[in-house]
Amino acid sequence: MSAVRAFSTLGAPAASIDDLARICADTGVGVVELRCAAGELLTPQTSVADAEALGRDLGSAGVSPLVVASYVRIARDDGDPVAEVVEHIRLAEAVGASFVRVFGGVEGVAESREVAAARLAEAARRVTGTAVTIVMETHDVFLTGAAIADILDRADAPGTGALWDVVNPWRAGESPRATADALAPWLRHVQLKDAVSPTELAPVLLGEGAVPLHSVLDELDRIGYSGAIALEWERVWYPDVAPVQDALVPFGALLDSASR
Repeated sequence: MSAVRAFSTLGAPAASIDDLARICADTGVGVVELRCAAGELLTPQTSVADAEALGRDLGSAGVSPLVVASYVRIARDDGDPVAEVVEHIRLAEAVGASFVRVFGGVEGVAESREVAAARLAEAARRVTGTAVTIVMETHDVFLTGAAIADILDRADAPGTGALWDVVNPWRAGESPRATADALAPWLRHVQLKDAVSPTELAPVLLGEGAVPLHSVLDELDRIGYSGAIALEWERVWYPDVAPVQDALVPFGALLDSASR
């Protein structure tokens, strides 16, 4: 496909700027999702000034940040998740990223779609005028495109959108066509990964598992999706899997085959 290709730094735990520069140079994929967590280049405690410096250094190294991948669960029932989203948006602005990824909630806790929608809308209202979009991932208790679409419809807020993690709707039993149709008005970013079954989620190289990746790409083409597509290679959680450079090879081959 002709989409911008990216990868998540989830596949390169604790990578330095030089590490990321080498991966980008070796693979030809220069766009990244920056995992925002302890031990990474960007953390929730990073100052805006330091994030600005990081953005400059990444740019000089040929690395372009697209997403700040937060771990904020917008519908959880403790703390102030709206304020946390706003803080991540400020970091994204500073580092030069276009999106902040958020999750829904924790199973059994604050599962209300109304709560998620209201908080998304409030976070977007607090940063009116920013170029950063809050994207809610198909994840946690809101696994399906239908669930995310319902939340975004309720929120009805500019500056919000959807991130399609292709494994989660699939393991919830939603077809790629149904996910694509549900998310089409809001879809801003896509993450590809593969797994051998809906209950065995350890990452395998794209094409070696059971996720219907070609169908996903066909559906993206059908709905006219023009955003980026990222490889989410979960080496942070599965340190014995291959380096992300190796995983980017079948990722590129898959997208190349979809372009023909």
